Amino acid sequence: MDQIRIGRFIAEARKGRNMTQRQLADVLSISDKTISKWECGKGLPEVSLMLPLCDALQVTVNDLLSGERVSPKDYQAKAEGNMMTLMQENQENRKQMWLAMICGTITVIAVCSLLTIASFLALPAIVRVVLIVLAVLTAAAGIGAAAVLDRKAGYFECPHCKALFVPSMNDYVKSYHTFTKRRLTCPTCGKTGMCRHRIVR
Repeated sequence: MDQIRIGRFIAEARKGRNMTQRQLADVLSISDKTISKWECGKGLPEVSLMLPLCDALQVTVNDLLSGERVSPKDYQAKAEGNMMTLMQENQENRKQMWLAMICGTITVIAVCSLLTIASFLALPAIVRVVLIVLAVLTAAAGIGAAAVLDRKAGYFECPHCKALFVPSMNDYVKSYHTFTKRRLTCPTCGKTGMCRHRIVR
């Protein structure tokens, strides 16, 4: 999805309805910062907000996802194109998730192997130190790469408003987490909770 094009379309449709960002935000029960983020092309509306947003702007979901008003004769082609784009995004998210899991697994194996060698083989002290340092660097690089891939793989679902969002890397790294959830602050409702990781919209 072309976030910049969709953002411009939201801004034009909002202005066409003589609404301020604050007024549109009030209709959707979200913050005006979220509207601004969409209009600047820095994010897309969550699925749960698409129908209310379209109702408020008097556009169709197909118009919104296309970033333009779709003529009746082009409607079918645009709808199919938008569906294919969503399917490709979901497929890419699954791929990112698998890469994150593979990266994490390889990192664990590599670190354990290095530490085992450093601990149980008769080696000079300097070699043992080098292997331990290498294990620490491998762990840091592997965990960092897995975190980048995992954050980009899909979305996190707010337990309060059900909005889907991608957290900033800073928020992602700092958050307490379980295997499938992270404690994050939702950019839509502003509440903090254990957000479930979802691969598809």
